[in-house]
Amino acid sequence: MTPGFRRSRTLYREALRRLVGGVSSPVRAFRAVGGTPLFVERARGAYVWDVDGNRYTDFVLSYGAILLGHADGGIAQAVHNAARRGSVTGSPVPEEIALARLVQSAFPVMERLRFVNSGTEAAMSAVRLARGFTGRSLVVKFEGCYHGHADGLLARAGSGAATFALPDSGGVPRSYVRETRVLPYNDVQAFRSLMAREGRNVAAVIVEPIAANMGLVHPEHGFLRTLRVETRRHGSVLLFDEVISGFRVRLGGAVQLFGVRPDLVCAGKVMGGGLPVGVYGGRKEIMRCLAPEGPVYQAGTLAGNRAAMAAGTAALLKLRSAGFYTRLERSTRKTARALERLAARHGVAVEVPWTCGLFTVFFTSRPVRNYSDAAATDRKAFSRYFHSALRHGLYVPPSPFEACFLSAAHTPGILEDALRRWDRVFGEMAAGGRRRGS
Repeated sequence: MTPGFRRSRTLYREALRRLVGGVSSPVRAFRAVGGTPLFVERARGAYVWDVDGNRYTDFVLSYGAILLGHADGGIAQAVHNAARRGSVTGSPVPEEIALARLVQSAFPVMERLRFVNSGTEAAMSAVRLARGFTGRSLVVKFEGCYHGHADGLLARAGSGAATFALPDSGGVPRSYVRETRVLPYNDVQAFRSLMAREGRNVAAVIVEPIAANMGLVHPEHGFLRTLRVETRRHGSVLLFDEVISGFRVRLGGAVQLFGVRPDLVCAGKVMGGGLPVGVYGGRKEIMRCLAPEGPVYQAGTLAGNRAAMAAGTAALLKLRSAGFYTRLERSTRKTARALERLAARHGVAVEVPWTCGLFTVFFTSRPVRNYSDAAATDRKAFSRYFHSALRHGLYVPPSPFEACFLSAAHTPGILEDALRRWDRVFGEMAAGGRRRGS
């Protein structure tokens, strides 16, 4: 049955009169796929319910922030207790130390760290810190990798910027972006060549070690190790942006998964247990350049607030349970492979790369190894897929450049039901293709 969206449409019309584009973040506007965005009434476990009463199995999960399922009881209780004691005070609180211990246990590379309020703040601050530490100005990033909306990092970014085909953002001075070099993801030779030419001026190389903002793209063998070797050779800072992969693919993120040790790491999303939070940290000699110990300034009124620290502590304690990531990886592998089989059965060409806790359905018959490959996938097919998925009670990201996510609440039974629905989605797509070709 096609779900009704009357109340969502009504709310969206009002939102358009009050909020820019009717939303607080662009990808929520459904511009890439068309239609009216869903207004969510409530969320629990693996499900969300919109204001019209339609229930969806949720594979958006706040773009990867939710790993234990919506409205986890332990996290909710921790936030409640923290709020009763004063959620923010503008002073240090013991909860900062408790969460810092857990973060450092997962990421030993964070010998010192700083809490902020988002992944954008973490990446922006870490780049500033790298420049302050090295005394250099150039930053190297990779096409399709999104590191938040700081000016210098929006050059050929992924995520929402890719969705709207905006390789650069308005309002970013050309003079500022001149300090950013952009290379193709997974192109070892291009990176070596750039470092040979300009390595002595490169302050930082920032990368998603598992790219997830042009859809999921794996680092090819040797790519991350080459970044480590070349940055060390030229005295540049290697910065892993693990805002998505941190605590999701492993407790220690891609650093643990691949065994490549960067100088700095950014994290967020999962670490907040559903509340806004970010963190950056790394080698002591770099972090000591940060105020109040050093000359690099960064501050935040709400940074390290009690509620976010309590939520993060409750979340990370649960993630330390034996077998958590083994189960999550098994579920992700089974789901991704089943999606490929279902699509093939209906003659729909897809590639479904996956890693623990996330996957992407690319509408293409060729592997995707960089942003150019991702941009060449069939976006019209993705739009048909998205709306068919909604009709069948599956909430997937409204952009071909975002990943789908799994949580601990996505039990085998829930995933089996979702795959039956996906089977019908691919069947509708195949039938539609036959009608258009007839």
